[in-house]
Amino acid sequence: MAQLSDDCFAFGGKLLPVDDAVALISARVGAVTETQSVALDDADGRVLAEALMAPLPLPLFTNSAVDGYALRSADLPHDAARAFLISGRVQAGAEAGAIAAGTAVRIFTGAPMPNGADTVFMQEDVTVDEAGRVVLPAGLRPGANMRPEGEDLARGSLALPAGRRLRPQDIALAAALGLTHLEVRRPIKVAVFSTGNEVVAPGEIRAPAQLYDSNRFMLIALLKRLGCEISDLGILRDDRAALSVALSDAAQNHDLVLTSGGVSTGEEDHVKASVESIGSLVLWRMAIKPGRPVAMGVIAGTPFIGLPGNPVASFVTFAYVVRPVVLALAGAAAEPLHALPIRAAFPYKKKLGRREFVRAHLRIAADGVHEAVKFPREGAGLLSSLVETDGLVELGEDIERVQPGDAVGFLAYASLI
Repeated sequence: MAQLSDDCFAFGGKLLPVDDAVALISARVGAVTETQSVALDDADGRVLAEALMAPLPLPLFTNSAVDGYALRSADLPHDAARAFLISGRVQAGAEAGAIAAGTAVRIFTGAPMPNGADTVFMQEDVTVDEAGRVVLPAGLRPGANMRPEGEDLARGSLALPAGRRLRPQDIALAAALGLTHLEVRRPIKVAVFSTGNEVVAPGEIRAPAQLYDSNRFMLIALLKRLGCEISDLGILRDDRAALSVALSDAAQNHDLVLTSGGVSTGEEDHVKASVESIGSLVLWRMAIKPGRPVAMGVIAGTPFIGLPGNPVASFVTFAYVVRPVVLALAGAAAEPLHALPIRAAFPYKKKLGRREFVRAHLRIAADGVHEAVKFPREGAGLLSSLVETDGLVELGEDIERVQPGDAVGFLAYASLI
């Protein structure tokens, strides 16, 4: 299992900035070392275990980039159009011979260039005369419309770096290099459960003062998008001894233990106390809204993260805390979240020293500029605020006030998950 060192802890006192909190635990996460060979069909989202060096050049051979006529650059017309005898025809997939001096060869996109030819005229730029000769205009530069062997990738060059979380375009590149399998790290194993006497699973009998558990399903869905293997441990009630046993057991055969609820300061918030009784806390509170109570610690060498019970806070802290830790555990290269500039269409005031995230949807203003419109309510328990918006406006620690028209950073939900 992946292990987390507990040689240094920062806990209690001043709220820890988000970046410092994530760096604190991510730096101590050891990536899983086991690897698997998977077929390209199954490689999407997996983490490449070793650098892929190109076993072949791309393109594999010099070829035409267009449908047209190939000739030698030495024969290019310079001052006026000139008619050329068509000495051959090469289709994609066919072999090409040598081109005769002073002639042109009919060629199609992807077809190999005839030996000696290095320039292609696009078919829409030429005419064919009554004698069946092709008339080529003057002025085309040598080497035009031709793709040299290795132009994309040279043989032996780096095709994909180790730690790349594979995307469809990466898989396409591997296929173009003739590969059928890739060596990837095994998926990390994550134990997930909700806590609290106030929640029940959908489909179960609900008492009047209870709520249906939504966080667990959201977190599992988010983890699946990161390629994790998930153990759904259900709901654990507010019993400190039972929580301690469950956390300890989960830590034995998982790479990460993830919970929601029970990490605040209330007398019935038992998760934090349970972790302290069987392991160590790295930190407890972060300077983030929504989501201040986030517990991060170590249980028998396994990282533990306890997220807030409010669903919006759980979603935001997953994106900013769990996601980078999961990537580090999986051996993936860091994938920082980059907020894109957009115009604010709302006023907002916040505390200095705290990073805040405002749920917003996008619209196109009358002047054609995209702008962010704040969701009308701010509660951290409003799932509708995630459903009815497009992403988060990120307001850094040094920002105190936003006015309509200000430039702000926007993170689309697709970039977070």
